[in-house]
Amino acid sequence: MLQKTVVVGMSGGVDSSVAALLLKEQGYRVIGLFMKNWEETDGNGACTAEEDYSDVVRVCGLLQIPYFTVDFSKEYMDRVFSYFLAEYKAGRTPNPDVLCNREIKFGPFKRYAKELGADFIATGHYCGISHENGVHRLLKAKDANKDQTYFLNQLSQEQLDGVLFPLAGLDKCEVRAVAEQNGLSTAKKKDSTGICFIGERNFRKFLQEYLPAQKGKILTLDGEEVGEHLGLMFYTLGQRRGLDLGGKKGEDGRWFVVKKDLANNVLYVSHGDESPLYSNGCKVTDMNFIPYPPETEEFRCKAKFRYRQEEQGVTVKRTGEKELVITFDEPQRAVTEGQFAVLYDDMQCLGGGVIAEQIHKK
Repeated sequence: MLQKTVVVGMSGGVDSSVAALLLKEQGYRVIGLFMKNWEETDGNGACTAEEDYSDVVRVCGLLQIPYFTVDFSKEYMDRVFSYFLAEYKAGRTPNPDVLCNREIKFGPFKRYAKELGADFIATGHYCGISHENGVHRLLKAKDANKDQTYFLNQLSQEQLDGVLFPLAGLDKCEVRAVAEQNGLSTAKKKDSTGICFIGERNFRKFLQEYLPAQKGKILTLDGEEVGEHLGLMFYTLGQRRGLDLGGKKGEDGRWFVVKKDLANNVLYVSHGDESPLYSNGCKVTDMNFIPYPPETEEFRCKAKFRYRQEEQGVTVKRTGEKELVITFDEPQRAVTEGQFAVLYDDMQCLGGGVIAEQIHKK
């Protein structure tokens, strides 16, 4: 029987390292593939991806598997970063990780893996998958705290075909234990957080390098001017920090962002009263159903409107081929335009779409 080949997306982290190890133990011929998605150097002129690549080299050397590197910087700039900038310019808060999965990791990466002879591709994502009769379903991982189906909500059936997720049945602590037991150099490496191309840098400073900031008024909902904002793109719904409004209304309660008026360049805030942040539903565009659209126009399920949120009961009504109206069982706080609404039915991720507008009861 011919040995099947699987190309693993190697990031230089512990998750993809263990994914490669497990697949080799399962009898696959494993090839590591490191993606360079961002062209940049740090203050000393050193490429910020070099450390990650060094870890990939060490892990692949220990596992005795071949490895390659591929530069998708241009594709990332064209398909992900340009979208990221356009959304911020339009006053929304995008999620580039979702786009990176759809446009890079399960797009050009998968095609390149096929050129290397891949029968399958695999990543270190915490999620599961089923392949039955040509239908591919995206499933939650065992580790509910690390489950990453939210970030894969835009994948098509073609993209999910031939995909393996080796970490589906493991907790994060188990992954680190496997790495340590097998002497992987990434066993204790810190998890990456935040947006990959920003890293540990100041977000405002980074964004201002690409988009001009225009200062404007900060108003309360009743029209009182309480301060000046640095540029609407720097703020998101529900944000409390960085408003520089402390003491404006005494010690009780805190200020937070409740609305952005792009046309008039006004940031609206509230003090203490969080009720303006709550909505009863939302409109969704660019909906991607996994594995395919439901037969009924209206249905019940659970939903998440940001990654770390608990699932909420909702009623979903299809209003177009890729448009939905989602009605919440309970009012939801800070449902943010540009983020993704992701649907679930028990252990299955049903897909997701972009939050276009909040709905408030009149």
